[in-house]
Amino acid sequence: MMGLAGFTLPRRLPWLLSISALVILADRLTKIWVGNHVVLGEAIPIIPRVLRITHWTNEGAAFSLFADSASPNVVRWALICFSLLAALVVLIVMVRIGNRFTLTTIALALVLAGALGNVHDRIAYGSVVDFIEVHIFAYHWPDFNVADSSIVIGACLLMLDALFAKKDPTP
Repeated sequence: MMGLAGFTLPRRLPWLLSISALVILADRLTKIWVGNHVVLGEAIPIIPRVLRITHWTNEGAAFSLFADSASPNVVRWALICFSLLAALVVLIVMVRIGNRFTLTTIALALVLAGALGNVHDRIAYGSVVDFIEVHIFAYHWPDFNVADSSIVIGACLLMLDALFAKKDPTP
């Protein structure tokens, strides 16, 4: 497939970007549903004492890191810039190696989707909607969303691919 300035795009790239688009769509639809059906700060139990659908906003990074900053607008724009830069790097890597489906390319598609899903919220609303709350015994996992899950799953797939990659026997 020919791209800009005669550059040939990998044949599988549209499929990988479709994976990203579907995850972004799922992220947007779930956040819209939560916004319309769960009052901010409230929760709907799904599995008692294990899983609830909540409605929180997160002005910070993962685990609400930097959420209590004295300069919330600086944090917001720093997170937006970092997320956009990370998404651009991931997209460039996908273009370079996206000629086939591998664990790596699928993982990158998931990371790209997660980054763009959360950056959309930061730009449009100033914060990210988190709505999945998990309790495992006495441990309460910080609330998260579909985009967060996509990033974590993509990162785990990248780690698995790196751990189990075939070693090249030549020096």
